[in-house]
Amino acid sequence: MEIYVCIGSSCHLKGSYDIIQLMKEKIAECNLEDKVTLKATFCLGCCTDGVSIKVDDQIITGVSTENFDEIFKRYVLQEVEA
Repeated sequence: MEIYVCIGSSCHLKGSYDIIQLMKEKIAECNLEDKVTLKATFCLGCCTDGVSIKVDDQIITGVSTENFDEIFKRYVLQEVEA
């Protein structure tokens, strides 16, 4: 699985680096380092709805520190375990 976190201007201002840090921590905590590749990327085309992430081919918008755990569980854990 490949996860891209947008670090473009709009997402950066909305906390994309916090999301990257949370993503790194959660991937390690769940021992997913061999199953998940995390990368930073520029604009995913959803600037007004950031922070945006792309999990494989699916774009998820509105990611924040408040909803991160729910999004990680739904889009990463459930897919890796499937």
